[in-house]
Amino acid sequence: MPDITAAMVKKLRDETQLPMMECKAALSEAGGDMEAAKRALREAGKKFMGKRQDRATEEGRIGIYSSVADGVGAMVELQCESAPVAANGEFIQLADDLAKQLAVGPGAKSPEELWSQPSPSKKGMTLEDQRDELQNKIREVFRIARLERIDAPSGGFVHMSKIGVLLEVEGGTDELAKEISLHVAAMNPRATTKEELDSELVNKERELQKDRARQEGKPENIIEKMIEGRMKNFYAEHVLAEQPFVKDESQTVGNIAKEGGMKLKRFIRWQLGETTSGDAVDAA
Repeated sequence: MPDITAAMVKKLRDETQLPMMECKAALSEAGGDMEAAKRALREAGKKFMGKRQDRATEEGRIGIYSSVADGVGAMVELQCESAPVAANGEFIQLADDLAKQLAVGPGAKSPEELWSQPSPSKKGMTLEDQRDELQNKIREVFRIARLERIDAPSGGFVHMSKIGVLLEVEGGTDELAKEISLHVAAMNPRATTKEELDSELVNKERELQKDRARQEGKPENIIEKMIEGRMKNFYAEHVLAEQPFVKDESQTVGNIAKEGGMKLKRFIRWQLGETTSGDAVDAA
């Protein structure tokens, strides 16, 4: 059996961030084979983490990958146990790799399918390998809470790692799609266009405005015309295309998109930790 030198142990320690004694034991069992020792440590960590899967994962981040030119987009919510881990550079890379692979790979209907696919940033490793290696260093549970893929031109934006937006479009540029996604993150519209707004909500607001107009003593023959004007404010509050653009309130988002040669199709807006699945909001 080859001698296990301090330099070998240090090298394995530097690469895995695991305790010296664990690294030395793994090297000894692997006969000095560095790669075999890494695999053994990863498997040991996987078994250890398997006993901790009931732990709460209330922190994390949303990863996004999108491209207008390539016609792809994907968003993944990756959860962990603590805020410091959510800000860890390797955890951020894992979230981004999950989103990229979901977008440019064959797709996945479940977290298990996605974990089994190759890592975009770690040559020769699956995303599961990448996850297990990082979990073994950090000793926190990681969990994919939800995933979404759009097979169409898309833009995206993540605000403070906690709010993610994926925007399906026709035409335009990545930069414009990102700017409008930023607006969606900030303003949280209910629908993409007026036609897509919930009809029950619209009718309720219309009746409310009629009642207010009657209380103001307005005659019935002009109430309908008044209501249309007042409903514009309602649409400007709830509809993406009608909202004043967050970076230039003199223009609506719809006008900004039109000037950029872009048609807004739908958006998906997630907030970390939501219990719902974050349904897409479609345009007509």
